[in-house]
Amino acid sequence: MAVLQLQSIPTITIPSPQPKLSKSSITLYSRRRLSPSHYHQLQKHRLKRSAVAEEISAAEVDQSVIGDEETLRQKETVGYDWSEEWYPLYLTKNVPDDAPLGLTVFDKQVVLFKDGAGELRCYEDRCPHRLAKLSEGQLFDGRLECLYHGWQFEGNGKCVKIPQLSKGAKIPSSACVRTYEIKDSQGVIWIWMSRKSPPNPAKIPWFENFERPGFRDLSTIHELPYDHSILLENLMDPSHVPISHNRSDSNAKREEAGPLYFEVTERTGRGFAGRWGRERDVSLPNHIPNFLRFEAPCVLQSNREVIDKKGQKIYFSGLFLCRPSGQGKSMLIVRFGNTMKPSFVFKLLPKWFLHQTASKILEEDMGFLSSQNEILVREKAPTRELYINLKTSDTWVAEYRRWMDKVGHGMPYHFGHSTVSLPENPALVEHAPAGFTASLSASQPAKGGIGTMHAPNPANRYFRHVIHCKGCRNVVKSCHVWKKALSIAAAVSTALAILASGRMSRVLLLLAAAVFVAGIQICSSVIAMNTTNYIRSHRRL
Repeated sequence: MAVLQLQSIPTITIPSPQPKLSKSSITLYSRRRLSPSHYHQLQKHRLKRSAVAEEISAAEVDQSVIGDEETLRQKETVGYDWSEEWYPLYLTKNVPDDAPLGLTVFDKQVVLFKDGAGELRCYEDRCPHRLAKLSEGQLFDGRLECLYHGWQFEGNGKCVKIPQLSKGAKIPSSACVRTYEIKDSQGVIWIWMSRKSPPNPAKIPWFENFERPGFRDLSTIHELPYDHSILLENLMDPSHVPISHNRSDSNAKREEAGPLYFEVTERTGRGFAGRWGRERDVSLPNHIPNFLRFEAPCVLQSNREVIDKKGQKIYFSGLFLCRPSGQGKSMLIVRFGNTMKPSFVFKLLPKWFLHQTASKILEEDMGFLSSQNEILVREKAPTRELYINLKTSDTWVAEYRRWMDKVGHGMPYHFGHSTVSLPENPALVEHAPAGFTASLSASQPAKGGIGTMHAPNPANRYFRHVIHCKGCRNVVKSCHVWKKALSIAAAVSTALAILASGRMSRVLLLLAAAVFVAGIQICSSVIAMNTTNYIRSHRRL
């Protein structure tokens, strides 16, 4: 591993004049506390090691990953400021009506809520009094109230009530909260993070397919325990689907895993776009490739158009909005949609069932993506030194990491193809159980339940999806109510059957009790589906 090699390489003095270092090179070795000469010797050692990749096949391996020092020095950079962007904050339909919602963008904590008029508001998530999280507060007469001392804030962030003030005393002007500009666009709430520049509405992404007549979409939201760059990298990697999601989807079969072709059609300072498909399909008549587009800061979409038997064009879209919600954390809004008329079977499937299918697919990836995140953070090295990228599977991954090379200087932290910039302040880890519970409960719409299902665990399906989804949350709540009612009904029926004198009455009451028990089992199964993670059957527990 890179860390072990770093310890085993002796410091070697390179005669003057030393090679001129680029800004990215200086950033890399300075953050790892290496001398310039030591850094160059280390780079040469790693370049020799990367030649091992050639054993796979010179035609298969992306040679740009191997490169040389000159490539590292001449990396292109573009002007970029992570705060001068709109970030997908939440699905509009899932914002709670009666409680504030704590969210984060990188390390910036914000609180989202609806005021008395039903208008969406967003503040910095801390009370100016004693820094308590406002997301842990409550809505009172349309105002956001800090639950610590009862300070209340109006929609524009002005403090309008302090219970502890003497009668006639004025509320100080400094007792106000910072506000953030938010916009509701096509069912998604976007937040403008800049504190120095006015919002730029033109930067809010617009998705044409979602405005087409007859377009239906299935939107879900999920919190995930790994960095948003890992999430994006995973979503733009079609080659893993047949293996990782074997049989979870009708199009995912491990025996069909094979080489893919990629064609980059566009590269800009804000992302890239291109076509891709299976190599074996290129020569087929009427072959329609898939299209992928990545756009800063965190939008990934894949669109496809096909002609049905009636000659009508059908539009398909897969939209992924990936918000960075802190070091080792991300939030994903998934929006699949099309203009195709749904089948009868699809109409019968409840939405909560489709949401849990999406949760299962994300859980199939969660273990190895979390471990990948851990290794990147531990190694503190760019991906060109750690990955072996294949042209037939990893083209989009390499493109994305090279884009990070261009803009990483304008981000709080990044891992690029050839550059790396670590967070200035490592993530705060709560060690005390009370602190851990409080921090998580304060950042969620469900206020800190402790128990088997509601334990504030980010690896728990309930806390990763259900608390963020009104539909699934209502299903779980309803199933709990029905389960209690059916339990009472089953107990009453059984008791009456014991007391009944007639044989027919006893049979009918026992039959009714059996139906009630079956209903209890169905409710328990629905609750379990919404609260239990998928575990691969090949793992030994």
